[in-house]
Amino acid sequence: MIVLDTCTLLWLVNGELPPAVAERIANHDDAVLVTAVSAWEIGVKHAKGKLVLPMPPAEWWARVIDAHGLGEVPIEPAVALHATQLPPLHADPADRMIVATAMVLRATLLTPDPLIRAYPGLKLAWG
Repeated sequence: MIVLDTCTLLWLVNGELPPAVAERIANHDDAVLVTAVSAWEIGVKHAKGKLVLPMPPAEWWARVIDAHGLGEVPIEPAVALHATQLPPLHADPADRMIVATAMVLRATLLTPDPLIRAYPGLKLAWG
């Protein structure tokens, strides 16, 4: 199972992933997932004018999920609580929730973020 962080999701949609990462996603036999946290981050960035989308965020999200065959992960209490127990390596609460999601699911997190990659015990992949 692979979880994409928000940056990776945006790069996937925009065709900006390094070829090895895009291949890892395309050839993965198990689920490729995105979290509700990424949907929230995208909606917030769009509302603040920091992310331009070709349509409203909810419509964009639904199309992306369908077009890329992604699974969605809701925010579960176990994930929310786990995020509060992580070492303070990353100040961004959204990224901490994505890290906690991958850890609780025992999934591999696909991210280029060096701060996220510093979490001990997190299964990671990039390239």
